[in-house]
Amino acid sequence: MAKEIKNKNLTNTRLANNYGGWIYCDACGENIGNLCYQTYDKVNFKYECKCGACGSMEIDFLDSADGSQTEEEMVTIKNRLCCPKDSEPLITILDKKLSAYDLEITCKVCGSTYKKNK
Repeated sequence: MAKEIKNKNLTNTRLANNYGGWIYCDACGENIGNLCYQTYDKVNFKYECKCGACGSMEIDFLDSADGSQTEEEMVTIKNRLCCPKDSEPLITILDKKLSAYDLEITCKVCGSTYKKNK
């Protein structure tokens, strides 16, 4: 069953599909990452691309629950940032294409909310 989007705010950002897939900077067209479709519940991602443009992406769903903040860090498996509890991939961020970013993402399975920045 498809997820029903509650909020979807993209600024200077384009997704390959409705709520996941490749993430692109609209200013330069560069691929800056990949948002995994089925494993996240909420995402808030703000970035500055190497081209100088700033963008953001905020998505949550009708059935999204408030995540519980954790001090745990996501683990990196094959360049994907994954939940440390179940090793499920959440998002890939192509660091070399971004000058800075702030990420907050909630795992759909365990409900933990992870933060990462550069």
